[in-house]
Amino acid sequence: MRAILIEKAESGQRVALGEVDEDRLPQGDVTVRVDYSTVNYKDALAITGKAPVVRKYPMVPGIDFSGAVEASSDPQWKVGDRVVLNGWGVGETHWGGLAQRARVKGQWLVRLPEGLTSYQAMAIGTAGYTAMLCVMALVKHGLKPGDGEVLVTGAAGGVGSTAIALLTGLGYNVVASTGRPAETEYLRVLGASEVVDRAQFSSPGKPLVKERWAGAVDAVGSHTLANVCAAMRYGGAVAACGLAGGMDFPATVAPFILRGVTLYGIDSVMAPANLRQEAWRRLAANLDRAKLDAMAGEISLGEAIAAGARVIAGQVRGRLVVNVNR
Repeated sequence: MRAILIEKAESGQRVALGEVDEDRLPQGDVTVRVDYSTVNYKDALAITGKAPVVRKYPMVPGIDFSGAVEASSDPQWKVGDRVVLNGWGVGETHWGGLAQRARVKGQWLVRLPEGLTSYQAMAIGTAGYTAMLCVMALVKHGLKPGDGEVLVTGAAGGVGSTAIALLTGLGYNVVASTGRPAETEYLRVLGASEVVDRAQFSSPGKPLVKERWAGAVDAVGSHTLANVCAAMRYGGAVAACGLAGGMDFPATVAPFILRGVTLYGIDSVMAPANLRQEAWRRLAANLDRAKLDAMAGEISLGEAIAAGARVIAGQVRGRLVVNVNR
């Protein structure tokens, strides 16, 4: 099978596309013929070696994939079943989706909902699935469209793009934060009513500032998340799911104890099966297909390595869908 393989080297790691014997696939009770994978931010970190994402060598990167079951000893899956996988350490400690085959535990798989193709599943991918988990958290919190503006940071990325499309589809008034002014029209097409410069959030700020946001989806972390929390309305909620700006959180408790703000941590990697299934059900039902098409583009498996550096540099809009068979 063709696969991208990351191997340990004396000066870091070596990444190459080549032929890999399928006998080298790791243990698992389901073998999937992969149709599509993606290059997520975490995949880009793994491919470029910018962060210690890969915990075991050699490793096939790719934290998600979609395809069809080719062999199974798990009774819940049969040959031909269409499936999607996100997280579970795939692409980090277990060979991932940037290959033509994957062998995994059956319990890690989710049945692809009716109405979604394998391509669309990866146009959504882990970024879109994470965005839906964020939206679900805000809705469960009680946030309603009439409550006020909802901020989405890192708006031109995969999580941000999908969050905007989902929230506006549900009737929320969304403001998009980005450092790429050239993407303003793209973000408005997705539904953003206003686009603001990320610079206003990226430097150290005050513990509290004027209340503005009823809710927020943050994929950036660090000072951005701290400044978003400082500007939340009373009783508002933030769903935090990313750390593109840093893992630190230089904030105070003021927003939480003086304004009753709630900060939800969104984990997509180890989320339980019922939450995953519900997220994918809602994605199939609620995500506008025209907006999904606008935020995704296809690349070949051979182009995925170079794409990793572009993702890290913030040069990719929306989602990169990898056709592993071309």
